[in-house]
Formats: sequence, C-alpha cells, structure tokens
Amino acid sequence: MGFQPSPVLLASLGVGLLTLLGLALGSYLVRRSRRPQVTLLDPNEKYLLRLLDKTTVNHNTKRFRFALPTAHHVLGLPVGKHVHLSARIDGSLVIRPYTPITSDEDQGYVDLVIKVYLKGVHPKFPEGGKMSQYLNSLKIGDVVEFRGPSGLLTYTGKGKFSIQPNKKSPPEPRVARKLGMIAGGTGACP
Repeated sequence: MGFQPSPVLLASLGVGLLTLLGLALGSYLVRRSRRPQVTLLDPNEKYLLRLLDKTTVNHNTKRFRFALPTAHHVLGLPVGKHVHLSARIDGSLVIRPYTPITSDEDQGYVDLVIKVYLKGVHPKFPEGGKMSQYLNSLKIGDVVEFRGPSGLLTYTGKGKFSIQPNKKSPPEPRVARKLGMIAGGTGACP
C-alpha cells in the first residue's frame, strides 16, 4: 500500500505552517507600524498645527516650529512642493506659501524660517508683511491652518521630475542631467 502519514506528523506540519504564517504576518505589521504617519494627505484639506516654539534667528527672522498631530507623524511634503498658511487678519483671509526647512524624516514637528516684515520699516511696504507679522504675534500653543502639498513640480530622485503643466492636468515625467536654480530671500520659497 501507500505511505500513510501519522496524525502526529500532520499536526506538527499544521502547527509549523501556522507558526510561519503568524511570523510573516507579525513581521509585516511591525514594518507597517514603523512607517511614520503622514500629515498632509489631501492638498485641499486644512490642517490645524499648534505652535511649539519661536526662535530668533537674527533681527528680523524667526524659526517657527509647529507640532504635527503626533510625535510619529511626518509632514508628507515631497521635494519640490510647498505649503500654504492661512489666517484671518483684520477680517480678511490671508494665504501665503512657505517652504519648510525640515525634511520628511523629521517626525512630530515642522519648522519654517520666516523673515518678519514689520509695519513702518520699509517705505515701499508701509503695512509690512501681514502673514509674517501675524505669525510673529502668535503665542506658544496657538494654531495655524496649513494646506498642502502644493506646487506643480515634484522631484522624485536621480534627475527625475514630475511636472504638471497646470493644476488640472496630470503630471508628466521629465529627466534632467543638470539643473540650475536661482533662489533668493530667507529661503527657497515658491
């Protein structure tokens, strides 16, 4: 007759297979849980972020640190994109673009370096910068509306870009061997 496996052998194989399946599932779940959570999931959604710290960089420039939803969150801003901050200032909605100085490896916070344009300092801009003065007036714990990622260009690495000709069109892939950039101000802003 043929080979008849014993019940003990079948039970051992079953336990072994279940153990391997459990280890594989556990490994997957651990790797998945280690990935940081992303804050900016929808570019049309506004996210309220709380001011953690305000540091003077020089006489007219500050670093503003905002808390992300948890210590395990990253902002979720691809290279080449920026955020918009919005606030009601003197009854009007003011929206300004900013590029964070933190990377997507930094968890729990996002930093912005912003030049504060004060009222009455420059004759061409007698009112100063509305958003920069507003941010400068914030107290630790106050919240600001963030929206993003914004922008039509994303750098995907190794000379590859994804560029949207306009907001409604899909991104088109582009490749560059060399890239020249001109940036000014307190940072490379949009």
